[in-house]
Amino acid sequence: MKKRSTAKAKQDAQVVEFDTRDLGGDIRASGSGRVLRRGAGRPTSILLDTELVERLRKAGAKRGLGYQTMLKVIVREHIDEY
Repeated sequence: MKKRSTAKAKQDAQVVEFDTRDLGGDIRASGSGRVLRRGAGRPTSILLDTELVERLRKAGAKRGLGYQTMLKVIVREHIDEY
């Protein structure tokens, strides 16, 4: 049987710590966790095809954005075309 490398064991310990620890208090204490919103937004929920989500992820990655933010950018840039 192979021994686990110390780097792998350390990484696993970090993953366990991250998964089991509530970081909410640390974030609040640091004052760095702030939600930034433009005006009063309205949460919405839509069902997107898996293929569309993957395309949004790829397009967003090119701009350093998540797929939801990328979707908002696309809607904002193209809404006047309709």
